[in-house]
Amino acid sequence: KRSRPNWSWGLGGRLLTFGLICGLGPWCLAAEAPVGQARVYKKVGDRELRLFVVHPDGWQSADQRPALVLFHGGGWTGGSPTQFNDQATYLARRGMVCIQIEYRLVKDVPGPPLYCVHDAKSAMRWVRSHAGELGIDPKRIAAGGGSAGGHLAAFVGMVEGLDDPQDDLRVSPKANALVLFNPVFDNGPDGGWGQQRVGQRYKEFSPAHNISADDPPAIVFLGRNDTLNGVPVVDRFQKNMAAANVRCETRYYEGQGHGFFNREPWKTITLAEADKFLASLGWLTGEPTLQVPELPKPAEAPVAAKKQRKTAV
Repeated sequence: KRSRPNWSWGLGGRLLTFGLICGLGPWCLAAEAPVGQARVYKKVGDRELRLFVVHPDGWQSADQRPALVLFHGGGWTGGSPTQFNDQATYLARRGMVCIQIEYRLVKDVPGPPLYCVHDAKSAMRWVRSHAGELGIDPKRIAAGGGSAGGHLAAFVGMVEGLDDPQDDLRVSPKANALVLFNPVFDNGPDGGWGQQRVGQRYKEFSPAHNISADDPPAIVFLGRNDTLNGVPVVDRFQKNMAAANVRCETRYYEGQGHGFFNREPWKTITLAEADKFLASLGWLTGEPTLQVPELPKPAEAPVAAKKQRKTAV
């Protein structure tokens, strides 16, 4: 049975110890098992797709708690539902039901990430249709994720269509809020990511090209040195959201590249900001209980962005 982290020690101490073993790479946490109770939300052929539910202390099935559904990154071709173990554990301590999703990858499947978006919508429908037993308020289900997982989170909140034909379409997959860590939510030809896969079908897959007035409030975290999903792309997204009268907050971090939120101190810093955002919606109460480190002092001269892997993490 996996022991829960001691949050009085903080995310930094726990990650540092684990990092001494595996080097603090962005997929370091893949060596861990997903936190939470495993449930099967969908079966495709002989494969069972699971999600992992983390309940708050004192949870009861009759509760009406807010929930956060989390999608891991990996360019739609890699990753695992362990990336947000720490975030899920912390936010559950704050009172939310947190759920990490296993979805089909398309590493050996050419073309758009159709299986990924199918599974993302199926997972959201499963969570909403099981809200009664999960102790969740079906009107307060947020989606969150990092990079390609951020794309999926934005997709379920903003894009109509591309549903799995076996889904019960009477159940809405739409997220009620979005928590997005350097999401690759623009798949278009003007600075977007994923063009090689989606091609001319980008308007079907790209949340940035499906902004409308009924979109959920969002917060976006981005490193200013991100070369996969640059600042101009996120600025444009925020501007278009504002034009549709949709709340969209951004948090930019100097000198940081893609996947920065996976390591300290940025993991704790972005998690605290996500906590504040969710509290502003009335989903959490009080201040974050994390010990938030100070931001590192900026360098005297700008640091050139290093060439980053062409994989969304």
